[in-house]
Amino acid sequence: MNNPQNVLISLEERHAENILDGTKTVELRRRPMHVAIGATVWFYVKVPVGSVIGCAKVAGAHTLAPNTLWNRFGSVSGLQRREFFEYFSGLPAAFALSLQEPCRLATPIPLSELRDVSSGFHPPQFFANVASDGPLFQAMSRGLRTERPTVPQRSRTRREPALAMA
Repeated sequence: MNNPQNVLISLEERHAENILDGTKTVELRRRPMHVAIGATVWFYVKVPVGSVIGCAKVAGAHTLAPNTLWNRFGSVSGLQRREFFEYFSGLPAAFALSLQEPCRLATPIPLSELRDVSSGFHPPQFFANVASDGPLFQAMSRGLRTERPTVPQRSRTRREPALAMA
């Protein structure tokens, strides 16, 4: 069975909120994420919120020199210039995941519920793949608003485990 890719990332509340309100359209990382175009990225907001609050579709993945990345995406990064360059200090390359179609969950999914449906669940440090037919995906997708637009997703050929840490 071919399932679309779903990944879970941990974010600070301000970054997740900025993505969901459309002012931040890239997620910045110090190392590349191997995520397919069209994949769904789910946002776990770190404690004290401690919940999955939304998702977005991957529109692109960019590994560039920090200066180039800033010139291209600084205005939609959710960071001030100083904060951006402090984050990428000492790195020859920086990574941005372009996001589109953000969707806030009608009901956030708290950490306790994620642990109830997936024994041993821990929020990812970097990112985690989530199986489209697994209990975490089922719990998170129940929170989607019904008016969320549906977009075809690129399929993967192999089944992924319920949660594989990357």
